[in-house]
Order: sequence, then structure tokens, then C-alpha cells
Amino acid sequence: MAGKKQTEEQVARFADMFSALGTEPRLRIMRLLLSAHPDGMVVGDIIAELEITASTLSHHLDKLKNEDLVKVRRESTYLWYSANADALQELLGFLYAECCTRNKAIEPQAIVSLCK
Repeated sequence: MAGKKQTEEQVARFADMFSALGTEPRLRIMRLLLSAHPDGMVVGDIIAELEITASTLSHHLDKLKNEDLVKVRRESTYLWYSANADALQELLGFLYAECCTRNKAIEPQAIVSLCK
């Protein structure tokens, strides 16, 4: 039963992560941070690139950070935001296990070829 409980908790966690990614601005932020991986970006650069207000960006970054999709580090007076590659790998691994290994709804080679 413990395994089932853990799986239910994982599914709930992944659902929250997908929910956080489920808005256009947050998806744009994640794509931008992934393009700057592993260094990340400072808030001013994110604002300039995405042309959104500081308060809007702060709201979206907080949601992504709360779901562990984004990391933040302080360097001097700057906050650097970066995509949490480990959390994204877990999320993608969850999808991959369900669609590509268990029932082969999508052949694993098709996923690999998308990434090239």
C-alpha cells in the first residue's frame, strides 16, 4: 500500500507542476530559462526578453518556484533564475514511463528523434 500512496503523491505533485506550466506566460518563461541553462537569467533580462511587467513576472516566477520548476540564487544584488532541470527530468520521466515504456503508445525512438 505504501507504493500506491507514494505513486498517488507523485501524481499529485506532477499535476501541480503541469498546472504551473499551463499558462502561456509561464511556458514562455520556462522556455527562456531553458535556453539560458545552466546559468539562468536576471529578472531585468527576462522582463526585456518577454516584454512583461515586473509584477507579472514576479507572480509567475513565484508559482514556478513553488512547484520547484525554477531555482533562484542571489549573487550580490542580483537574483538569478534558472530552470530546475532535475524537476523537469522527473516530470518528463513520468510521462515517458506512461506513454513510451508501459504500453508503447509512442515508440521511444520517436521521442529521441524529436530531441535531435
